[in-house]
Amino acid sequence: MRTTELVDGFRHSAPYVNVHRGKTFVVMLGGEALLHNQFRSILNDVALLHSLGIKVVLVYGARPQIDAALHDANIEPSYHNGVRITDEDSLKVIKQVAGAVQFDITARLSMSLGNTPMQNAQINLVSGNFVIAQPLGIDDGVDFCLTGKVRRIDTQGLERQLNNNCIVLMGPMAVSVTGECFNLTAEEVATKVAIKLKADKIIGFSSTHGILDQAGEVIAELMPNGAQTIWDEMNQAGQACVGTMAFLKASIDACRNGVPRCHLVSYLEDGTLLQELFSREGIGTQIVTESAERLRRANIGDIGGVLDLIRPLEEQGILVRRSREQLEMEIEQFMLIERDSLVIGCAALYPFEEDNAGEFACLVVHPDYRDADRGSVLLNNIIGQARVRGYSRLFALTTRSIHWFLEHGFNIVEVDALPNVKKQLYNFQRKSKILALDL
Repeated sequence: MRTTELVDGFRHSAPYVNVHRGKTFVVMLGGEALLHNQFRSILNDVALLHSLGIKVVLVYGARPQIDAALHDANIEPSYHNGVRITDEDSLKVIKQVAGAVQFDITARLSMSLGNTPMQNAQINLVSGNFVIAQPLGIDDGVDFCLTGKVRRIDTQGLERQLNNNCIVLMGPMAVSVTGECFNLTAEEVATKVAIKLKADKIIGFSSTHGILDQAGEVIAELMPNGAQTIWDEMNQAGQACVGTMAFLKASIDACRNGVPRCHLVSYLEDGTLLQELFSREGIGTQIVTESAERLRRANIGDIGGVLDLIRPLEEQGILVRRSREQLEMEIEQFMLIERDSLVIGCAALYPFEEDNAGEFACLVVHPDYRDADRGSVLLNNIIGQARVRGYSRLFALTTRSIHWFLEHGFNIVEVDALPNVKKQLYNFQRKSKILALDL
């Protein structure tokens, strides 16, 4: 990697480091991910999240490991409605597998060898009886025996450990108030813990980069209802990965109960967790309670974000330079498109009340987001505002985007068509084209 690429990578990730610091993430590692050779890299990246000030609860599953161990013990797995039935013999095997996986993870996160990502990490890893289980019970006459579900979570205990700068490690086993052990699904544990902790994210891993559409492309964002439709289709087809379906169902439940975002990324490639969390577009699928993007009016706290967006165009001479003081006075005229707390687009409506007109100005969309017609979204919003104010005309000045304005219904006009105040300020050296839209 060239030095400039390294520096650019740091700079682009810095806003996300600031956004994520102090947040609570529940990371769910299914058994399939633990078997893959990227397992160590994923744990290194989890350790990196912790070092960046993110509170991490790591929940592991062991479905394929349990199936293999039961096979070796000549125990035939039993299921009802897709849920494992756990008898006493099975539970003995499951406890051994879960304990072994827990120690493997603990050992990896306890490394501190030089010349490795874990050097000087000094991670405190905590496990405990944070989940109290109860029997799943009997369904359609089928007794699930020692298969359980979450009854209660020690939220205060979890928060105490997270606030003490510990990673909390949890698995698919929990005890009951009567002292019995129960086999749970990692997806349920992760979901219930995230809901109770009011976590900011759940992150899971699958064999693909996320949920794929019919063309095999990653679906970047889903609302819970859309995710439910996809889950129903997968369930009906019966061909989807069990782990992916389980995480998708868990994400739907989590979002509907207040967890803002759930991410699904691949465990097959190195660094997908970091790419998803610290890049603008991410790499996997997000199931979200509301869109990652929103259109809103700017306020004084957005000055820095707007300046970062418009400065490159000002330096190229495409936009007229605005001082910070000028922008502070005009900020309430701006509309923003915000994504992950970052300003990726802006436009302003300047009023000329005496002439019953408004100026559409300072339209900027970040270069990485110019393929989704966000400029049109901002323009339509400004047009709506102008109509509400009763303006008869909207005008704009541009040196580069003439055809874009013509495509959106504007016509080229002469300087005399400008409002009187604006006419006096027109820069004849700049020779901006003047376009107008009758409202």
